[in-house]
Amino acid sequence: MTYKLGVDGGGTKTECILVDARGDIVARHLGPGCNPNVAGPEQARLILTDALCELRDKAKREFAASGIAAAHLYMSGNRGFWRETAAALTDFGRITVADDSLPVLELATDGAPGLVLHAGTGSFVAARGLDGAVHYAGGTGWRFGDAGSGYELGRRTISRALLEIQGWMPATRLSTLVRDHTQLGDATDPTTVTRYFYQHAEPNRVIAALAPAVFRLASEGDQTALNLVVESASELLDLATRVAAKLFPDTPLDTIPAGLSGAVLTHPLVVGALAPRTPLPLNPITVSPIEGVRRLVARDPA
Repeated sequence: MTYKLGVDGGGTKTECILVDARGDIVARHLGPGCNPNVAGPEQARLILTDALCELRDKAKREFAASGIAAAHLYMSGNRGFWRETAAALTDFGRITVADDSLPVLELATDGAPGLVLHAGTGSFVAARGLDGAVHYAGGTGWRFGDAGSGYELGRRTISRALLEIQGWMPATRLSTLVRDHTQLGDATDPTTVTRYFYQHAEPNRVIAALAPAVFRLASEGDQTALNLVVESASELLDLATRVAAKLFPDTPLDTIPAGLSGAVLTHPLVVGALAPRTPLPLNPITVSPIEGVRRLVARDPA
């Protein structure tokens, strides 16, 4: 039987699947994030190679496969880096490299024209035009914004908390949240808080880790927390609306498939807040991106 590999390589995790000729997943491998901008080029390459070899060897050992017919790599980070990495791989059949946005776009539009908004640790908008071409917007990385992402929500929270600690904004539960997150107790000097984040070995991760707690406060009725969530997600929605208007100038926006993907955007608070702000028919995606990978891999005739 013929087997193919599929990889969803993100900044948080690297999920790999072995797919049989029927399109069914017969084996999985889960590793740490492999975005080279976060993990570093050498570590990112090692994580991917180890994952591919693990599933290739499993196919030979447990399923008596003669080899791998094809490997589909949907990767975050520098496209050129991943193409160079793929070119050096052997014994994995025909290798296809694409952005990690493609699997969630597949889930949102099922191969048809439309778009998807994704926000997890990072964020992006991906769209397929009427001509079938795929377009990518945003996703410039945690250092430059990533509107709607967990990182951006954490950054906004810290910014607000620092102004509260300075005494320029009314005190809310957000300043307590940030103090607890940094384990700085009753710190009254904002530079103590900023120093913690600037000197942390993984600032993007520790800042994004604030997002679930901010959602908890928003769910409990904290208006300041809810405002931060909505403001951040709305920036990504504005970008998606511009993308849709440019790609589909003669199509009513309320007829264009538009998916919401990732833990941030599929949260009920965010879905409820964004829906009245746009004519796009926002549809939360409830399955994992790896299902999008499976569909794309299964479609490959190799």
